[in-house]
Order: sequence, then C-alpha cells, then structure tokens
Amino acid sequence: MALVGSYVGLSKLLVAVFPVFLLAWLRFGIAAVAMAHWVRRTPGEAPLSPHDRRLLFWESFLGNFGFSVCMLYGVAWTSAVSAGVVMAAIPAAVALLSWWWLGERIAGRVAGAIGCAALGIGLMAWARAPAAPGATASDGWALAGHALLLGAVFCEASYVVIGKRLTGTVSPRRISALINLWGLALVTPFGLWQAMRFDFSSVAPGHWGLLVFYSLAASMVTVWLWMKGLAQVPAPKAGVFTVWLPISAAAVGVLVLGERFGPWHGVALVLALAGLLLATWPSRSEG
Repeated sequence: MALVGSYVGLSKLLVAVFPVFLLAWLRFGIAAVAMAHWVRRTPGEAPLSPHDRRLLFWESFLGNFGFSVCMLYGVAWTSAVSAGVVMAAIPAAVALLSWWWLGERIAGRVAGAIGCAALGIGLMAWARAPAAPGATASDGWALAGHALLLGAVFCEASYVVIGKRLTGTVSPRRISALINLWGLALVTPFGLWQAMRFDFSSVAPGHWGLLVFYSLAASMVTVWLWMKGLAQVPAPKAGVFTVWLPISAAAVGVLVLGERFGPWHGVALVLALAGLLLATWPSRSEG
C-alpha cells in the first residue's frame, strides 16, 4: 500500500513529461514483457470459461484502463496530496459497490466511513474551488481533477468487487497478466496516436527509470505483494494496511514534489484516514 501511494504521487512527475495515453500504453507494454511468463495456466488450473473472459475484460477496462486514465489526468490537474486523500475512499467505494452489485449489507460503521470519505473529498475540492466569479481557469481544472480522482476510486473499487468473483477460478498471477494485456489492447490506439507526435529524445534518463518503476510497481509488484500478504493475514485486518496509501501519496507530494500542505489539507487527510479505518478495522467478531 505504501508502494501504491508512492507511485500515485510520483506519477505527477511522469504526466508532466508524457501524454497520459502514451504513458498508460508504455506502462502496460513494459509490464506485459515482465509478466509474459504469468499468462499461461498453472498446473491444475481450469480453462477460462466465457463468463471468466467477460469478467477479465471488465476487470481490465475498469480497474486498469479506466483507473489509469482517471488517476493520471486527476493527478495532473490536482496534486499528489489530493490524490492521497481521495484514494483513501476506496474501501468506502468497495462497500457501496458490494451493496449495489452483491447485495451485501452496509453496517453502521461503514456508513460512517462513507460519510468521512465524502467530507474529506468535498473539503479538498472546496479548498480549490473558485471563490469568486473572477477565479482562474485552473480552479475549474482542479474540480475536474477531483472528479476524475473520484472516478478512479470507483474504477478501483469495481476492480476489487469483480476480483472477488475471479480469484475463485483463476490464479492471481494470471489475472494480473491477462488484465494487463487487455489494458494494453484497449489503450494501444490512443497510445500510438500520441506516440507519433511525441519527441522521445526529449525524455531524460531519470524519467525513463521512473517509468520502469511505475510500470512494474503498478501492474506487477504491488499485486504480488498484496496477494502474498493476504495468504498470511485475514482480509479484514489486511484492509487496515491501506492506511499507508494516502499517507505515502501525501508524503511524496510534500517531501518530493514540494507541494503545499495547509490546514485544510490536514483536516481532509484526517477525515479520509478516519473513514478508511472505520471501513477496514476488524470488529471483535472477526477476531
């Protein structure tokens, strides 16, 4: 989760160099090469059913393609600190989608988490909203950026909910590799279009290194770490560790990118973390 937060924050450096669709295309392409050996079925794994194939497509369309585009544009138009606060709403969004798609009950504590997340996101957007009719155009872009970050949250929540259905029949490594290939296929037309207009010689070696880190961290390493952790830690307790996502994203924004961290940012981050802990902290009945 700390790694996820760090690449969400550092992606602001990449979107300042690469167009968004080109960046997403390069990410999926690099990860596809690294995960080529994960595509094959593991011994004893059943062939993919038509239902599994449809789920894999939507898992990639929402969780890879949709999340990447919304997150990258959202970070470009706001800040790493804002992204950290908004991304803390993922557990609350998962609860909402589980209620809507799977019919799961929303407990009172989770309802409180949803309220905290909404307040935190609203506070971040309000702090950047136009204060007067003569406000600059950048304020409008900031509002659009927060809306896109919220869209990324629900894309990621969809990824989690759909993944609940997939992990029963497909191995985590193969899911990661196959949805990455779908993401590559979906973004290729847009990536090629932007690549034809892009001067690759203008990219510094450090940015190429950061691109490789982002590609492997986002598509491969974090998935492997999370799945290996879940094998040892119960899921309700594991959810508590998502607290590191907004903390690390905000830390990267302030310490690495030099972003401003004012009182309202602090209040919004506290609300976001409170909502996250409310949604994920295990109850006594869960041990």
